[in-house]
Amino acid sequence: MINKLILEKLAGQIGNLIPEQASQDVKNNIQQLLARQLNKLDLVSRDEFEAQQAVLLRTREKLETLEKLVKEMEDKLA
Repeated sequence: MINKLILEKLAGQIGNLIPEQASQDVKNNIQQLLARQLNKLDLVSRDEFEAQQAVLLRTREKLETLEKLVKEMEDKLA
């Protein structure tokens, strides 16, 4: 789900582009349209992204350790 503050900020920026005479209903409709369209996108939250980034970092570190170990073993066999 898209963060409500981000959605309101986007709607506000778009709202600034439309004339002052536009009703609050128009601005609300823009916000609802944005919410529907953004929810269709395959997005993840910042927390999910950072969690996956941490997992990737740990995996990368383990891979590097294993590569060094394999290299040492190969050198011993050679």
